[in-house]
Amino acid sequence: MTKTGKVWSGTAPAKVNLYLHVVGWRDDGYHLLDSLVAFADVGDVLTLEEANAPRLTVTGPFGGVIPAGEDNLALRAVRRLAAAVGRPDGIAVTLDKRLPVAAGIGGGSADAAAVLRGLATLWDLARDDPRLADVAAGLGADVPVCLAGRTAWLGGIGERLDPGPDLAGMPILLVNPGVPLSTPDVFRARSGGFSAEARFAEARPTPERLCTLLAGRGNDLAAPAMSLAPVVGEVLAALAAQPGCRLARMSGSGATCFGLFDTSAAAKAAEAALAGRGWWAAAAALL
Repeated sequence: MTKTGKVWSGTAPAKVNLYLHVVGWRDDGYHLLDSLVAFADVGDVLTLEEANAPRLTVTGPFGGVIPAGEDNLALRAVRRLAAAVGRPDGIAVTLDKRLPVAAGIGGGSADAAAVLRGLATLWDLARDDPRLADVAAGLGADVPVCLAGRTAWLGGIGERLDPGPDLAGMPILLVNPGVPLSTPDVFRARSGGFSAEARFAEARPTPERLCTLLAGRGNDLAAPAMSLAPVVGEVLAALAAQPGCRLARMSGSGATCFGLFDTSAAAKAAEAALAGRGWWAAAAALL
């Protein structure tokens, strides 16, 4: 990220649920989760600039499907943090939307978190200012972990965060078939009981060890997502068949899937192969 006068620019990296267990629900109907969340070095790009009034401009390959009105999560982040810290909310936000929408990899939550980080820089707020966390929690379940922006164990409905293992540099390929999935719809389609929490102790697992550990865990939303969008199963099968892919899994509520690879070269070769099927694909590394 950079700060030049009254302008800030930074990235909203893709969020990846390496596993996701639904472990219960609360009396208010929200599901309780257990997940290992990591971030990839590919994402949307946001620019913030002081202006007379808050406004949002959306560009990029996926910009055409993003509403730029008052309810956009990025603008809500501006207004809520401004109110919390007593600052004018005149911030112009430019969102270069490079990640698919409604895709299970952070989306609007990652963008809102990036806005909060940018405003903290522009307004000279400490990174651990509790008002940032309070605003993030009020914006959505995924915003707190996206605000932290590092590998974390996630619990509760997303508000409980603990430092996760060091996975930096591990090659990953993200693939999305171009079918949006609504998170509430996927949760409604889920049936059956609940899974157990499944955290592990290794602080720096090798890629081989990580995949062994993840193989004993899963994504409890994959089956309901595939019932709504069968193409998710096609993506998972295609990923698993790529040379060098150690593990193929869906992230979040879908429809984006990911593969963990032996090498960056193998991930890049798989990117070319799967993009050739008309899917969005991006080889990256975990942050």
